[in-house]
Amino acid sequence: MASIEIHPDVEATAEEIAAMEIRGAATIAAATAGALGSQAAESTAETPEQFHDELQTAAQRLLDTRPTAVSLPNALRYVFERIDGETVEELATSTVAGVDEFQHRLDTAQDDLGAIGANRLRDGDTVLTHCHSTDVLACIEAAVGQGKSLSAIVKETRPRNQGHITAKQLRELDVPVTLIVDGAAGRYLDEVDHVFVGADSIAADGSVVNKIGTRSLAVTARERDTPMVVAAQTIKLDPATLSGHTVEIESRSEAEVIDTDRRESIGEIEVGNPAFDVTPPRYVDAIVTEHGQFPPESIVMVMRELFGEHHRTPWTE
Repeated sequence: MASIEIHPDVEATAEEIAAMEIRGAATIAAATAGALGSQAAESTAETPEQFHDELQTAAQRLLDTRPTAVSLPNALRYVFERIDGETVEELATSTVAGVDEFQHRLDTAQDDLGAIGANRLRDGDTVLTHCHSTDVLACIEAAVGQGKSLSAIVKETRPRNQGHITAKQLRELDVPVTLIVDGAAGRYLDEVDHVFVGADSIAADGSVVNKIGTRSLAVTARERDTPMVVAAQTIKLDPATLSGHTVEIESRSEAEVIDTDRRESIGEIEVGNPAFDVTPPRYVDAIVTEHGQFPPESIVMVMRELFGEHHRTPWTE
């Protein structure tokens, strides 16, 4: 059996996702679909069977990069379920069409989500953010576009300081920003009208998987009666959890937390660097999507409508 060639775009995309050079659920999903489209458009397959083998191999290469980034398998699911045809040419054409349709829906989704999320924000509000979320930024940008004057308190979000990206993009919107260390969030919550965070994925019961530190922020916000809003496109809903799948929490490199020389100077220690935590639905006031705003307990109905009752992995079938 001949070896399967993976398109250079697939390899490059996989490497960039793994290195977090491509970040954010929607961006990851769009890049994943685009790479799969390159594989299909320039396929070297001579038979439909070979074409399916190529695409499945490419999909698995992409899937292995970020095990908890649910938008990635959702992108694959969307495209694979639209592949149709009896010849390699027909299969490739339908794959590329599915990619184009998916990426167009992604573009529309964020605009719609932003408009819905902006309705929660009033003129003069202060928003506290954690990590970096393009969905959260869409809500704030839409509110600013409506003429609302907002300010933001931005957590730096260790260890990779993604909050710096959020701060920069908010300043580009002329939103006043106060950048704070993660541990100072409780000190500032009394000055905040809303906490807005994104999500890496959302489970069927409304639990939110997001950057480590989200749960402690949500608990503190609830104690202060500060509304906790999750902005997340439906591409971040995790259909696997409909059938009892447990969310996997990714651990990242120790080097993000401490360099080798400093670690050796301290002595024998273990270094933990979980990328995410899980916030129970009781600490979340609302989940804002492109389809509307929902209490977390109701998100399962949206999930079933979009993805059906069962988790499927068409790229392995």
